[in-house]
Amino acid sequence: MYLYKWNQLSRLQRTLVLGLLILLAIFCFVYGLSSIISNEQSFTANAINSSLLLKLKQSATSEKLKKEVLLFETDFNQRPIFTGPSNAKQYAVVQSFKHAWKGYKVHAWGHDNLKPVSGTSSDWFSLGLTIVDGLDTAFIMGLTEEFEEGREWIKNELEFTKNKDVNFFEVTIRVLGALLTNYHFSGDDMFLEKAKDLGERLMAAFSSPSGIPYSDVNLGARTAHVPEWSHYSSTSEISTVQLEFRELSRASDNPAFEDAAAAVSEKLHQLPKKHGLVPIFINPNTGQFLPHATITLGARGDSYYEYLLKQWIQTGKTMNYLRDDYLTAIEGVREFLARRSVPNKRLFIGELTTGSEAFYPKMDHLTCFLPGTLALGHANGLPDWHLEMAEELIHTCYLTYAAHPTFMAPEITHFNIGSSSTEDMFTKLSDAHSLLRPEFVESLYVMYQLTGNTTYQDWGWQVYMGIEKYARVPRGYTSLTNVKTEKPSPKDMMESFFLSETLKYLYLLFSDDRYMIDLSKYVFNSEAHPLPIHNN
Repeated sequence: MYLYKWNQLSRLQRTLVLGLLILLAIFCFVYGLSSIISNEQSFTANAINSSLLLKLKQSATSEKLKKEVLLFETDFNQRPIFTGPSNAKQYAVVQSFKHAWKGYKVHAWGHDNLKPVSGTSSDWFSLGLTIVDGLDTAFIMGLTEEFEEGREWIKNELEFTKNKDVNFFEVTIRVLGALLTNYHFSGDDMFLEKAKDLGERLMAAFSSPSGIPYSDVNLGARTAHVPEWSHYSSTSEISTVQLEFRELSRASDNPAFEDAAAAVSEKLHQLPKKHGLVPIFINPNTGQFLPHATITLGARGDSYYEYLLKQWIQTGKTMNYLRDDYLTAIEGVREFLARRSVPNKRLFIGELTTGSEAFYPKMDHLTCFLPGTLALGHANGLPDWHLEMAEELIHTCYLTYAAHPTFMAPEITHFNIGSSSTEDMFTKLSDAHSLLRPEFVESLYVMYQLTGNTTYQDWGWQVYMGIEKYARVPRGYTSLTNVKTEKPSPKDMMESFFLSETLKYLYLLFSDDRYMIDLSKYVFNSEAHPLPIHNN
């Protein structure tokens, strides 16, 4: 019937009807779009007025934990949305962070570190390390109050103008890395402005004749030099700044930072190595390694290998020389550094000693980063045996904890490789201290996300309980002198990495959502500050 009536209309009448319908459609579209824009502007204003974060009241009872929700002002697709603790174990870690933060706030606010036993402070670089380094952990945990007070201190008090030497590597991973992560997670440009100021001052490190960075930088004077004790820089230190400087270039649209840092990796790529393995010292004046220096995946060597892989991932797997150097190095680890203990054939990673390059069956706790790195490489398409090595090695790292009554690992573990040994490993008294380092729980977290194996969560909970029983003191958490005794004496120091790394990785490990920070979208720097992965 309607078609019949339409056909009875003249051509002019049909044209008028169609015109009216088109005008009506345009009006509806414009009105709807303006409503959407108005709503989005209202939401953005509200987000800004609440300092970028909206806190929903958190409470916990013995029956149920309510989540604290954080909303961002822009682009939900680019920034993860963090909720508060989703279970009792996460809630326990949050309470530990709050206890550590409170002790620091009361007794050491604005200083680098808290000495929790004496209730005093300690300064290393005078940059408020605990605040800056630990702030993104507070953000991830949903602790709005702690995040806001830390943000205000950074905004009003953090300056880089003091005439004081700092370690180029440590400030890069702890301060520059943290500022960039907080910028990405919060959207607050203040963090980026601070990062640019710091990055420009740190660029003095690259002023050596070879372009290999000096170890020490005077941020106020914008000068740099070799350390007082040596003419050499540590290999791990000069090769563990590229993630941060590359991200600073991307965020600030200034290629100078990335160019300087990437040139270091390119220079290292050209140097001769022992099947991909590097000595732990390098001369910034000549650009050459110290001949016959120790080769290790522990102190002064570790993160060189970590950043080969992570740079390749950060750049969308487009810089293949980094992948190739990493693959060659892991082959070298398997051939020259990996051994099995006696009598139970535990896989461990030893060292080639200074001078003779003889094998030494000693493994730093720092080396326990390697299982997570191997698993991350496997997840990005590298050989299956990398994951198999990771699974064996992380079990050995676990045993360095389980072997002690405190269920805490020593700084260094020695392994027996002689045929008459009755114990696979032992700890010298001089190596028995614990700084509450993060490397093992870092690997647990990475391997849990990538494999879903809940055994890694169980191991992490055992580590956490050891920390709570032996390292917690009324004003925070303290490093310990001897993990071999049930009554270890405190060293009276709470390192900033305890908040930045150890507690952060434990919190993420216990999450009901394995992908709270998706390792296909973010790469963690060496101080556990997540940075976005790019496609080029």
